[in-house]
Amino acid sequence: MLQCRECEFYGEHPDGSPDLRCDPLGNIKEPECLLKWQLIKLEIIMKSHEATLRMHERLAPLQEKMISHMEREINEAEEADSWKLADDDEDDEDDDVFPL
Repeated sequence: MLQCRECEFYGEHPDGSPDLRCDPLGNIKEPECLLKWQLIKLEIIMKSHEATLRMHERLAPLQEKMISHMEREINEAEEADSWKLADDDEDDEDDDVFPL
């Protein structure tokens, strides 16, 4: 089995991580290469998902604050407009008293 380090499509990033320039649809040399490529891509997806979870953990408290602030603003706006609803209720009651 060909080791990735021996392959012409292998390189390394400055941090030492592998840089596979192979294309699974075009220039894979052995069937094992595809398996290795899939494992590396799965690891990238997993790290990306973990980073998303960490970001969510940091943003969750901020989201809660924003939501509570928006709820307060909505409640204040509804209270400010409550006089409009009180007039509508009185009009509805008048309609019941004098049907057409």
